[in-house]
Amino acid sequence: MKQLKNTLTSDWKEVQWVLTDVDDTLTWHGQLPPETLIALAELRKAGLKVVAVTGACAGWCDHIAQLWPVDAVIGENGAFIMEKKGGYLTLSSDSPMSVIAKNQSTLKEHVIAVLADYPDLNLTLDQSYRLCEVAIDIGQNRASVAPEVVEEVVSKLNELGAHATASSIHINCWYGEHSKKVTSLNFLQEKGLSKTDIISQACYVGDSLNDQFMFATLPKSVGVANIKNYWDKLLHHPEFVMSEPGGYGFAQFAKQLLVIKTGGTVNQ
Repeated sequence: MKQLKNTLTSDWKEVQWVLTDVDDTLTWHGQLPPETLIALAELRKAGLKVVAVTGACAGWCDHIAQLWPVDAVIGENGAFIMEKKGGYLTLSSDSPMSVIAKNQSTLKEHVIAVLADYPDLNLTLDQSYRLCEVAIDIGQNRASVAPEVVEEVVSKLNELGAHATASSIHINCWYGEHSKKVTSLNFLQEKGLSKTDIISQACYVGDSLNDQFMFATLPKSVGVANIKNYWDKLLHHPEFVMSEPGGYGFAQFAKQLLVIKTGGTVNQ
């Protein structure tokens, strides 16, 4: 692996929108470090917009949107957007919820049939709180599953015609054409950003394989240190990689960005 850049450059002063993954990007070992929460609050205090972009279930997204210092949550890999408007939480989606629920029910039957060949694998404990996706636990509440098994299961789910992607803790799959990339771009455009604005004013922070297309979409991109676990498998890499993992790496990134935004120079 070549020497990775871990210090943001002056052109990041243009950034107004921080889009970020959640699991193992804002969290670490299943916990939310206080440094993360402080970093999110400081970014918003400085006038930046913060959007969580996650595969997390709707129940968890509701909690994040209600209680964390973020402006919106794009949940279940782009299935919906939760955003406070006029002091009230709203939920929007490009597909009717009745269609989403029907697709999820059908897919769940298919996933359970696939898992019959993998008796050691189970759906996530939060499956009941998902609106669109079906998710398999590969490391959240169990020992990590071997990468070759994860790849095999993802391949079988793709053969069903489902979109499937693996994060550090879950295999997430869904029917529908949404994705982190598609919904994030639509959201930013709805906020009045042109394609040129998006490239210059929006950035993305992530940690694993399911973030790679966001890295490709937003050139101003950052990986927290644990992205190096997937480096050789990534088709698209982040521009910068922090030296700290998970939420500690996010806090490191936020500190650098805020220094640049105020006209300072980042020192490492």
